[in-house]
Amino acid sequence: MDWLLALKALLLGVIEGLTEFLPVSSTGHLIVAEDLVRFRIPTREAFIIAIQGGAILAVCWEYRQRLARFVLNLRRDAREQKLAVNIAVGFLPAALVGVLAKSTIERFLFKPLPVATALVIGGLVILWAEARHKRRYGELDLAGGRRARVESLDDIRPWDALRVGAVQCLALIPGTSRSGTTIIGGLLLGFSRKAATEFSFFLAIPTVIGASVYSGFKAREQFVAADLPLYAIGFVAAFAAALACVRWLLAYISQNDFRPFAWYRIVFGAVILLTAYAGWVDWTQ
Repeated sequence: MDWLLALKALLLGVIEGLTEFLPVSSTGHLIVAEDLVRFRIPTREAFIIAIQGGAILAVCWEYRQRLARFVLNLRRDAREQKLAVNIAVGFLPAALVGVLAKSTIERFLFKPLPVATALVIGGLVILWAEARHKRRYGELDLAGGRRARVESLDDIRPWDALRVGAVQCLALIPGTSRSGTTIIGGLLLGFSRKAATEFSFFLAIPTVIGASVYSGFKAREQFVAADLPLYAIGFVAAFAAALACVRWLLAYISQNDFRPFAWYRIVFGAVILLTAYAGWVDWTQ
C-alpha cells in the first residue's frame, strides 16, 4: 500500500466526518482538501461514496434506538407515520433536482473558487438568519424569548418538510452545505434549533444514501478490489469523526447558535479567494 496515499485517505475521511453534519459544507471542504494534498486516484467517486457511507452510518448509530422504534412501530403508530411522511416529502425535491442537474453542477462548480464564493455567501446568510431568529424567539429559543413554532420533530407538518426539502436543493451547489441549508431553512420557517438540527440529521439519511446509490451505480466500474484498503481507511475515519461531531453538535446547540460557523465559512472562503487573487496558490490545477 502507498502509505502517503493512505494518509491522505485518512485525512479526507476525517474531514468528511467532521463537516457532513455541520453547516460548513463537507463537499466544499473535500474539494479544497483534495486540491491541497493532490489526492488523485482513478476511483475517486467510489472513495467519496465510501466516506459518505461512514458518516451517515455514524448518525444512524447515534440514533439507533430512535430509528429502531421508528421501524418497529411504523405500521401502527401515527407519530412514526407522520415522521416518515415528512422525511419522504423533504427528500423528494433534492432527489428530483439532483438527478436532473447533478452532472452539470459537477462539471462547472466542483472547483475551489466557486466553493469559496458559496462559503462566503452561505456564511452571510447564516448571520442574517440567526439575527432574524433572535429577534423573533430570543437569544436561545426559550431563554427569554417566545417558544418557536416548531419545537420538536413531532410538530413538523408536511408543508414544513416540503419547504425545508426545497431549500435543501441549494446544497447541490458545492460550498453551500446540505446540513446548513436544512438547519437554516428550518430556523427561517420557525423551527427551534434542536428541531431544525434533528430534522436535518433524519433528512440526511435518505438524501445521502440516495445520492450514494445513484452515484455508485453510475461509477460502478470504479469499485475495484485493489483500492478496498483506501475505502476502508476513509470509511472508518469518517465514521469516528462524524460520531464525535454529531454528539458534540447536539450538546453545542443547547446553549449556542450557529454564528461561529458563519464566521468560519466567511474567513475560510475569503482566504481561498485572497490567495487565488494574489497568486499565492494556484487553485485551478
